[in-house]
Amino acid sequence: MPVRTDRARRVAVLADSDTRWKWGALTAQRITPAGERIRLDGYLLRGRATPTARQLTEVGVHADSLREVTGVEFLRAMAEQEYDVLVLALVGGGVQAMLHGLRGPFQTAGRRPVVVTGYVGVVYEKLADGLLLRHGADLVLANSRHDADRFRAVYEGVGADAGAVAEVALPFLGGAPYSGPHDPYTVVFAAQPSVPESRTDRAYLLDRLIGHARRHPEREVLLKLRSKPGEHTTHIEELPYQKLAQGRDLPANLRLAYGHMGEVLDRADLLVTISSTAALEALHRRVPTAVLTDLGVREALGNHHFTGSGCLASWDDLDAGHRPAPDPEWLARQGVAADGSYGGAFDAARARLAALLDRPGGLPPLNPYYTTRTAPGYLPGILARHHLDPEGAPLPGAPAADKAPGPVRQIVRRAARGAYRHGVQRVAPVIRRMGEL
Repeated sequence: MPVRTDRARRVAVLADSDTRWKWGALTAQRITPAGERIRLDGYLLRGRATPTARQLTEVGVHADSLREVTGVEFLRAMAEQEYDVLVLALVGGGVQAMLHGLRGPFQTAGRRPVVVTGYVGVVYEKLADGLLLRHGADLVLANSRHDADRFRAVYEGVGADAGAVAEVALPFLGGAPYSGPHDPYTVVFAAQPSVPESRTDRAYLLDRLIGHARRHPEREVLLKLRSKPGEHTTHIEELPYQKLAQGRDLPANLRLAYGHMGEVLDRADLLVTISSTAALEALHRRVPTAVLTDLGVREALGNHHFTGSGCLASWDDLDAGHRPAPDPEWLARQGVAADGSYGGAFDAARARLAALLDRPGGLPPLNPYYTTRTAPGYLPGILARHHLDPEGAPLPGAPAADKAPGPVRQIVRRAARGAYRHGVQRVAPVIRRMGEL
């Protein structure tokens, strides 16, 4: 049995966006050994998607402390403070950089945090690339049996240790099961920042949503948006639906909605999306869910993940009153836990973490698959993007402030982010259109 401790376990979460902060913080709470208290310190990696105060409030996850850092600042904090668990809620390259950066302070076996990582939602692209960039963590969490099998196959296929893979479920599933139609009947379209990508496709989806609202004036139709203009989430949104809707004659029963997805699902009778993780949240609660086929069933859209689910449908189907019925076997393999098994979904990972925390002699040094021997033409570039040399040490001149930025620096930083987002959302699309002339 694991040794109980009277002190709170110290847990750090490093995240690079609002959705990854939500995943990381909730994962830390889910996998903590039963009966133990935790102190949760949040670190937000400075970058294009660093969440705003509004986004953090909407996520609704409490932390005992929360601050913005560069990668080098974070590594310094890890060297100076003792943590029991570290959750890396980052893109694959960020995870790999931090794993190598942490090897310096914790080069020898002994006292170091248990390092945990994983994915925020559906893994529908760059499976091998993303997984190998995450290799080296003590626990690589897979959100379903389907993902756990795939993850192990990738690691074993390249000769890497697959022992870190642990099957869990998405940590933010929850809410009361769907109990029947609301008054009014409510259709929710869950928008995604980067799927689909083109203006034509996004305008098409907006047109169909408007058309559905007009065909069913007795229904309430919600366009659920992930962020407000100027904010970024995990993915870049070049063409926000808010902008596409400007100047349009929207029907009275169609409105834009922000806020926590769980609160929106509380009143949803039908969730419609291309491939959003919101589909899994809805299916967990047994809310009727439609994954659109209008733009094709394609890997680029991510909706290919839902083949076999019973949820694929077109707007024509939905306009005619179709309500998809999910396949129970598909649900069981995808970690949706609509059968009520969610309460035990984290038991195995929790036991694994407890064993690692109490491992005799401490933990071995971190050992990522990618090294300057296995990937000499790939790894250095990944580390350099986070101001680390090929051995994981900070490069000369790497940004690492010793104190919180002053007012002037904060203003300059906000202006720089605004300029970046303006370039992404306004300038880049114009340049692309000019290139197509």
